[in-house]
Amino acid sequence: MKTERKVPRRRADRWRALAGALSGALAGCAALAVAELAASAVRPESGPVVAVGGAAIDRTPSAVKDWAIRQFGTDDKLVLQAGILAVLAVLAIALGLLALRERREGSAGVLLFGAVGAVAATTRPDSTGLVDAVPSLVGSVAGAALLHVLVGRLAPRAAAATPDGAGGEGWDRRGFLIAASAAAAASAGAGVLGKSLNAASSKDAVASRAGVALPAPVSAASPVPKAARLRVPGISSFVTPNKDFYRVDTALVVPKVNAGTWRLRIHGKGVERAKGVSFADLLRRDLIERDITLTCVSNEVGGPYVGNARWIGVPLAELLDECGVVPPSRGGPADQLVARSVDGMTIGTPVEDVMDGRDAMLAVGMNGEPLPFEHGFPVRMLVPGLYGYVSACKWITDIELTTFDDYDPYWVKRDWARKAPVKTQSRIDTPKPFARPKAGTVMVAGVAWAQHRGVDKVEVRVDDGPWRPADLAAEDTRDTWRQWSFRWKATPGGHTLTVRATDRTGTVQTEKRTRTIPDGASGRHSVVVTVD
Repeated sequence: MKTERKVPRRRADRWRALAGALSGALAGCAALAVAELAASAVRPESGPVVAVGGAAIDRTPSAVKDWAIRQFGTDDKLVLQAGILAVLAVLAIALGLLALRERREGSAGVLLFGAVGAVAATTRPDSTGLVDAVPSLVGSVAGAALLHVLVGRLAPRAAAATPDGAGGEGWDRRGFLIAASAAAAASAGAGVLGKSLNAASSKDAVASRAGVALPAPVSAASPVPKAARLRVPGISSFVTPNKDFYRVDTALVVPKVNAGTWRLRIHGKGVERAKGVSFADLLRRDLIERDITLTCVSNEVGGPYVGNARWIGVPLAELLDECGVVPPSRGGPADQLVARSVDGMTIGTPVEDVMDGRDAMLAVGMNGEPLPFEHGFPVRMLVPGLYGYVSACKWITDIELTTFDDYDPYWVKRDWARKAPVKTQSRIDTPKPFARPKAGTVMVAGVAWAQHRGVDKVEVRVDDGPWRPADLAAEDTRDTWRQWSFRWKATPGGHTLTVRATDRTGTVQTEKRTRTIPDGASGRHSVVVTVD
């Protein structure tokens, strides 16, 4: 008889443990759903997943961030959020199992994670204060209360109330299933409503972008020479479409800024006349239109984080000049311009580079349309010749003139260089690595860039042979990349193709390989192919 009683008891214990784990998972889902709903009344960025994810990004070593970008590309943020949710799921299940033995401690654990989310939300650079803690705290209270209720349904009942008569072994299965089903439905409803309200809160921003009519620039970009566009299958298009343009930033939620309420403040050292401008103010100014190639400092040799677009915007040097700003070479006290984004990002740019005559601008348009939200609508900063992390502030809202000695912006605090001119680079677009072209004439082609210096020459080497000149497409401007091609008489077997560029100063692209940290990767791109 003892053996017969042990079997159902063990089975009951297993089912009870499974129900405890489910209770924890449901409590976690409820906490996130209620927090999402509460965030709709505060702001989307205050939600716990976004807040914790942002805090994780801020505290992640630069080398790890660089690895994530290499491994996951523009999906790095999605992977981070999925990872956070996976960790939360495991912890929620563990708290559910703990609550079976220690009901109060399990619920307290949920409250503790809510406190972590609250701290993360209030310590982010873009935090609006203690109000950002509300979603995480409200969500954790709801989750803790639900866990307490569900686990209460799992408490062993007296023998008389147990259908099988096993004293103290039964639990309220029917009551638990009803409560769990109701909790799941309520959580799903809260989550859907929260997402809907968060989406609705950005409608004004979406409408403001839809209502923008970019004025004709006073200084239009010159037509791109026909000879600047090579008709080689597999080569990067000269102009990168907005949908294909790389995006590398730290924003887990793309800021949706209303152009009608957007303001930019210019202030700081050497600013004789502080200025505040609206989006309408910028559109009333004389705009310029320029083709400019942007490059991310996280771009590995031969990597994809480079693109060329036609930008329209306000010359930044003119705005600074109106504020009385003088570059250091003329005695100005500020040598660093710190741009601040609505998401709290800070980017430091040499004042001298902004005011040396290059087409630094506050861009409002990209490839003939208002900036996409992903690329900084309503306004972003661009400085040709500098890596994005020291020049290309998206969703810009503040410009402060200061010095490199007085302030370290976001990336400099994380061991990246203070100044980072784009290095001379080239890339083989076709053939792709490990391709198997046929013997005979094979077209090797790609792009080369040395923004603000210009590309003067591109050469290709097959295996350990001599460097041979490639045919360069016509140059649009020195701030854009150049396409190139090379007719290769391919012979059967395995071969390594390598490319190098020489910029307008005569500097040859170095063969020395360096990592992206601290000021961009260097080295020569090569691909291995097998000719059939």
